[in-house]
Amino acid sequence: MKPSSSLSNDQKLKICHHKAANPSIKQSALANWAMQEFKLSKVPTQGTINNILAKRQQYESMDSTELTSKRQRAVKHPELDNVLANWVLQCQARRVALSGDLIKEKARQFARQLELGERTPEFSNGWLAKFNIRHGFKAQKSYGESGSADLDAIDRNMPTIKEKLQSYSLQDIYNMDETGLFYRMAPDRTIARRQIEDGLDDWTHFQGMATKDGSQMQNANRKVLLLLDNAPSHVVRDLPLTNVQVFLFPANTTSKIQPMDAGIIAAFKRRYRRFQLQDAIDRDEQQKADIYKVDQLIAMKWAKAAWNDISSKTIANCFKHTGLFERETQKNEVGSEEQDIENELEDAINQLPISRPMSVHELINPEEEQQVAHKEISDEDLIKLSSSQDQEEEEDGEVMDENPPMSTKEKLNVLHSCISFLDLSNPNHVIAHKVLRNIQFEIRTIEKKQTTLDRYF
Repeated sequence: MKPSSSLSNDQKLKICHHKAANPSIKQSALANWAMQEFKLSKVPTQGTINNILAKRQQYESMDSTELTSKRQRAVKHPELDNVLANWVLQCQARRVALSGDLIKEKARQFARQLELGERTPEFSNGWLAKFNIRHGFKAQKSYGESGSADLDAIDRNMPTIKEKLQSYSLQDIYNMDETGLFYRMAPDRTIARRQIEDGLDDWTHFQGMATKDGSQMQNANRKVLLLLDNAPSHVVRDLPLTNVQVFLFPANTTSKIQPMDAGIIAAFKRRYRRFQLQDAIDRDEQQKADIYKVDQLIAMKWAKAAWNDISSKTIANCFKHTGLFERETQKNEVGSEEQDIENELEDAINQLPISRPMSVHELINPEEEQQVAHKEISDEDLIKLSSSQDQEEEEDGEVMDENPPMSTKEKLNVLHSCISFLDLSNPNHVIAHKVLRNIQFEIRTIEKKQTTLDRYF
């Protein structure tokens, strides 16, 4: 018999069972076993083995006819299937306990909104079982405190997650997450509460970012793994991610095993708040009426500078802290660096005129910022996200700058005053002197180029 290059569903199920019987077997060895066992013409790729193992529950739910087939039966209503699956993921992220009857009733609602009419499925228990198996959904579990981590789930899923990570080099493993940021929040409990109630309500458009990054990886001929929590905004079904494979962390585990939650977001916020409080002190010394006032453009620049200031050592340490990586990573303890910034923040708070000062921890981790980061997606938006057409609309927000731009002469005069103040016998002042001279040089160079260009017009 001529060797085949494709696998039947039955053979794929046997691969899953062989892996279950030999949990320590590497995927490369599993691929070689499959080639010999099923007399294949070539060794299955690691990506093929990955996909097979991820769909074990689907193969186990198939009848004998489906198992002998080499192609999986197509879903009759893929748009309904996608939107309902994304709704279940959103409920899981919000820790809403779902019953089978509730899922079926929601499916009927989506069917009416999608105007399926006579094509509407029966939504029987058999349909529900196949839907759950197709998407890997299990019986819902009620959790206690919303921020707690399910340690049993972490222990149960850690071997699978680690094996997944072993298929990628460290440089090709990414983690993405959103966070809210009340960019002008005062470190005063009374003022901050009022600002939060009227605060900016915005967060990263995850889908656009993921698609853009996927295109960049494709252009660079790289295949990467993107680690995500299962937040409502992380709708990945139907996204054209050719070179990005998405792995969703199990529900209620991310506070322990997601690198962004292991200190990266906190490091970013420490640095942003340092910019903000330094500016507030300056405005207080200038006797400005609202010392925490800052326009959105400046806040965006602070955010960019804060992110760029996070060292690779800090990021590597946060990845290492999750316990996901057995391979050698940079062994750098950066706790002292973060503690130094927290000390600076505490000193800044003490210098400001505050009636009810926040602690540094409250300033960096206000609960409301996390609430706006993962807002619930409406049914209508879920349907839009699951459709094939991209209906995303972009709106340009007006950015107001309260200070008129400085002229070149004014900039140079300010720098000259700062340089005149420096004491070059102080090592820190020597560093500042070099930085200010470099800024002077950049401003003069830009002015010279502009003057030269003006001569031609």
